[in-house]
Amino acid sequence: MITAPAGFRAAGVAAGLKSTGAKDVALVVNDGPTYDSASVFTANRCKANPVLWSQEVVKDGTVRAVFLNSGGANCYTGPEGFQTTHAVAETVADRLGIGALDVVVCSTGLIGLTNSREQVLAGATAAYDVLATDGGQQAAEAIMTTDSVSKQVVVEGAGWSIGGMAKGAGMLAPQLATMLVVLTTDAVVPAADLDTALRAATRVSFDRLDSDGCMSTNDTVTVLASGASGITPSLPDFTEALTQACTDLAMQLLRDAEGADHEIAITVLNAATEDEAVEVGRSVARSNLFKAAVFGNDPNWGRVLASIGTTQAAFDPADLDVAMNGVWVCKQSTPHADPETVDLKPREVSVTIDLKAGSERATVWTNDLTHAYVHENSAYSS
Repeated sequence: MITAPAGFRAAGVAAGLKSTGAKDVALVVNDGPTYDSASVFTANRCKANPVLWSQEVVKDGTVRAVFLNSGGANCYTGPEGFQTTHAVAETVADRLGIGALDVVVCSTGLIGLTNSREQVLAGATAAYDVLATDGGQQAAEAIMTTDSVSKQVVVEGAGWSIGGMAKGAGMLAPQLATMLVVLTTDAVVPAADLDTALRAATRVSFDRLDSDGCMSTNDTVTVLASGASGITPSLPDFTEALTQACTDLAMQLLRDAEGADHEIAITVLNAATEDEAVEVGRSVARSNLFKAAVFGNDPNWGRVLASIGTTQAAFDPADLDVAMNGVWVCKQSTPHADPETVDLKPREVSVTIDLKAGSERATVWTNDLTHAYVHENSAYSS
């Protein structure tokens, strides 16, 4: 969990932002001795107020605290909404005796919903009052929206560790997802190295998660390093551990995708470039026809080929191979094994595509398109 590494405290409280009375405000504090940080944000040009604020905060590589609220995205709420973001950073900073520009702010929930500033600020104060080294579970619960479970991870290094928490259950798309992620480490890692490691980790984890092709406005991933272990791992070792943590959280997000019956791993082999492998995988992941077929337990490989054909990747349209759950149903762009031998009833589904155009590969993850997903998103938008 987020407080597993030394040097961190966290809390999660109910501030009244959710009508259910559930916890809706979280606070994570780095007690040092170092305060290095790195962050990545949504690529959506339409950004929420907390993202606009936090993009400025992280420029100097120093972050002392992260405040998060669920129950309202504080997006497209006008100047009043940005002032609320600023005010909550000031409130947290005042309690900690630091500057407001060392406080990252994150929000999640409905777009266009104005959060009560009074409730948000009261929540920040209440969370500060109960900060604890074992408060990670409460913090992870407080950032949930349509999530059915909290998402947490711990990865152990050689005398140091990484902890993390995430929220997200829909609108999972590239350049992050509709998610908030906070990662902590007690390793000694300078901000520049944190940035390098984080971008490498998100590139092959969160950026490869494409649940429904929809990109949110509030996405934030922040990593904080306290240096409390006194140990400086090599950059490759730290990057590997951070990638493991991010991938674990990404898979937890996928498993909790709204209303999904199947998690689908689309692996593209022998592409000319890694980018082209990702492009092909993403094209298949975004095909509603393909996703509906998986929901219906139909190994319709024709829909896979049709999606490949919409990309600019290098391949011979007459020489494509496709396997579903290990059965090569298509060879050289023609029928091969009997589709009846493919069992798509298990929750985990694998699709393998051989482009025969090079030596690069990539995996993109998605889920099927279900009645439950449509029902969930007809009433909720984040």
